[in-house]
Amino acid sequence: MTAHEKVLIFDLGSQYTQLIARRIRELKVFCEIVRHDLPAAEVARQAPKGIVLSGGPASVYEHQSPRVDPAIFELGIPVLGICYGLQLMAEATGGKVGAAQAREYGHTRVTVDPESPLFRGLPRETVVWNSHGDLVTGLDAAHFRSIATTGSTPFAAVAHASRPLYGVQFHPEVVHSKHGREVLANFVRGIAGCAGDWTMGSFVDEAVATVRAQVGERGRVVCGLSGGVDSAVVALLLDRALGERLTCIFVDNGLLRLGEAEEVEAAFRPRLGDRLRVVHAGERFLGQLAGVVDPEVKRKRIGHEFVAVFKDAALDIPDAHFLAQGTLYPDVIESRSAFGGPSATIKTHHNVGGLPAELGFELIEPLRQLFKDEVRRLGKELELEQHLIDRQPFPGPGLAVRVLGEVTPARLDLVRQADAIVREELKRDPIHPTIWQAFAVLLPVQSVGVMGDARTYEATCVVRVVESQDGMTADWVRVPHEVLATISSRITNEVRGINRVVYDVTSKPPGTIEWE
Repeated sequence: MTAHEKVLIFDLGSQYTQLIARRIRELKVFCEIVRHDLPAAEVARQAPKGIVLSGGPASVYEHQSPRVDPAIFELGIPVLGICYGLQLMAEATGGKVGAAQAREYGHTRVTVDPESPLFRGLPRETVVWNSHGDLVTGLDAAHFRSIATTGSTPFAAVAHASRPLYGVQFHPEVVHSKHGREVLANFVRGIAGCAGDWTMGSFVDEAVATVRAQVGERGRVVCGLSGGVDSAVVALLLDRALGERLTCIFVDNGLLRLGEAEEVEAAFRPRLGDRLRVVHAGERFLGQLAGVVDPEVKRKRIGHEFVAVFKDAALDIPDAHFLAQGTLYPDVIESRSAFGGPSATIKTHHNVGGLPAELGFELIEPLRQLFKDEVRRLGKELELEQHLIDRQPFPGPGLAVRVLGEVTPARLDLVRQADAIVREELKRDPIHPTIWQAFAVLLPVQSVGVMGDARTYEATCVVRVVESQDGMTADWVRVPHEVLATISSRITNEVRGINRVVYDVTSKPPGTIEWE
């Protein structure tokens, strides 16, 4: 990576930190997320072209709130502070920060100075996405000036008079900021002077080199293949790096969708031959989940059993000291901060926080800093079949987190049948290409119904359909009513045990895409 021009992103706790990286990578500029307390001397040694300070949930006036080394503002390296990053920079350079009288959340109209290099080419008025309860209340007027305002924020963006220091109170990294991409491009390309020399092709070459260096000359790797695009891309990447030293293990954990185990083996057996091992372990996983209702306990038990199954399956593979996983950044950032920052834990993902200390393998996670859409582009680079690239995301714990309450074979069968109907009907509709995920959830709720003049008291099913670009934010899809009616009718008629269907109209945030 040292051959590339680089931007450093200081992780100050935002759930969107990696989204900043994703946007910058879209500009073909390599960026690295680092700890917020990275010393200025180390920053100077790395010689980045620019620095971005992320947002974060803290207040700069709180005790023990995350800080940066103030000497970074003296290095002459362009800095862009976003939200909390702006407030931190303002305070460190003589400004004042306080609680806002009127908090700004969601879409906000902002007036910018189009003469500023940060807003070059933008209209004077635009719409941005805000999420803050604090704001800059005063600046060192001798050096800083405001370059954007909103109705309640006089310092919606600021610039230093002589140094390349800029800050914005809004979030240009999210798609809801209408010209956010242009703002980041103006900083990265115009102010920081990056030409753009990083592509998915270069990522492949560097990931292959990294894997080879980690594994060494004799090591062998066991890859957890689920059939989804993430693990499929990992398998192809490792196949390119290691060839015959790769063995893929597909675990049928009994928590898969209808017909999925058969589809996975049919797709990968021709490519991998004997290097694909299929392990049918449904009884083991269901045994671990017996009586469990807490979603975090579910995830951790599935994670532990996942590793145990792998260890058993890999016993006869010589020098198999490495386990490769298709972990993505949304998994990581929801489980814990990936880069030592103060990000909040949303939920534990089985392949992030659920692995036991006695793992016995060294982890290889080449996609750990990528989003789903980037993985799909990487799949194209690796010539993965299009139908595998287009597969919708599926959670590592499988249907266990779509069966709320205790997971039993009977309840799994209900959600499996309902899920197949949801996906089948939506594939027939023109809305299907816009869908990120579509699935059914079984609630631990029964309600009274009537079928054939008889009273029923059966389960409730939730239909969840969302659109998203990266999985970090999502909105519910406005599925045509006639399609929902067909789905509801088919589920209640064809799935014995479900007599009520409801539709989830919650976005992310405040909800998550999955229910558990």
